[in-house]
Amino acid sequence: MSTIPITKNGAEKLKEELHRLKHVERPAVVVAIAEARAQGDLSENAEYDAAKDKQGFIEGRIQEIEGKLSAAQIIDPSSLDAGGRVVFGATVEMEIEATGDVVTYQIVGDDEADLKDGKISIGSPISRALIGKEAGDVVTVQAPGGARNYEIIEVRYI
Repeated sequence: MSTIPITKNGAEKLKEELHRLKHVERPAVVVAIAEARAQGDLSENAEYDAAKDKQGFIEGRIQEIEGKLSAAQIIDPSSLDAGGRVVFGATVEMEIEATGDVVTYQIVGDDEADLKDGKISIGSPISRALIGKEAGDVVTVQAPGGARNYEIIEVRYI
């Protein structure tokens, strides 16, 4: 089984979600199923069906998170020393050449990616173009709207 890169923060969030699912949501759905069973006929009991569906979702998500954590290669960006090059976990500040706008992205695993939070997936076109580059380099990213040039201003490991 291959390893999945994930930042230290991303792994912590998955562990927190796993804990919540196992110790809060799973017991709550068991209680909901018991209450729905107590209502009698299960063949036409919408509450029972909904609780069973939720239980299935929770159990599936627990298995998915456990699988990801077991295959995870946890990387702490603050302990990286990549000599100023862009690597997984790095935070990159760039200027969009066409507009002069400055954007900052952290390169993270697929499960952690959230553009609104400035986190982009290692598999994204921008990440793939940035890997191995350093401050001062200009990268061209092939986006659905056409090619875009970015100048790397700074690379940080935070």
